[in-house]
Amino acid sequence: MGVDLVLSSGFLAFAEQAGFLAAVEDEGVVVDALCGTSSGALAGSLWLSGLSAEEVFELLCGRAPAAWLAPSPAPWRGLFGLRRVIAELSSKLPARFDGLSRPLGTGVVHQGRPELLTDGPLPEAVAASCAVPGLFHPVPIEGRVLADGGAADRTALDAWRGLRPNRQVVLHLVDSSRGAHDTGPVMLDDVMVCTSARSGARLWSLGQARARFEHSRARARRVLRSRR
Repeated sequence: MGVDLVLSSGFLAFAEQAGFLAAVEDEGVVVDALCGTSSGALAGSLWLSGLSAEEVFELLCGRAPAAWLAPSPAPWRGLFGLRRVIAELSSKLPARFDGLSRPLGTGVVHQGRPELLTDGPLPEAVAASCAVPGLFHPVPIEGRVLADGGAADRTALDAWRGLRPNRQVVLHLVDSSRGAHDTGPVMLDDVMVCTSARSGARLWSLGQARARFEHSRARARRVLRSRR
């Protein structure tokens, strides 16, 4: 039996998420399903669709995040729109969740409450999971308006385990952009946790993305090797 991966939110933590996924590849971890929130949903969905961790890194870190953004249709609901993100994802992802070969969950918020999406339009769900309130305009999906799940639940871990009980879980926990410190590898009950420091990235620059990719990769490899 393989493991379920859970990728936490982390503001613009594309390099960290891709580095973690590279470690999963390096160590030959068999992945049965994946749950991601915000940057975790973005990197995780692309990886689950068949891109390698390196390809995820190149796609997400090859340009400044600002290049992905569009004018907001209603600036009072968010400074930037995500239609360009949805268009890009539509060229890389299946149209719907059931087009993936393995289960995926994306953490979102609806009317202030966290939810976990596991079916429906996929590019829109991933974009919604990244729609930081106030910064990005929320994403309408099938009559509901959804936003970044990290605003209410950074991991969606409990909801995911409720859907898939008795699974071995490896959690990639990126430090909160609100100021948490890098605490190093830890164990959370029966969940194996790999941690990464917050990205420190900005919309106009991802900074030293390759170095952060390799740092998260090395940290995760050390933790994953303890499974043996």
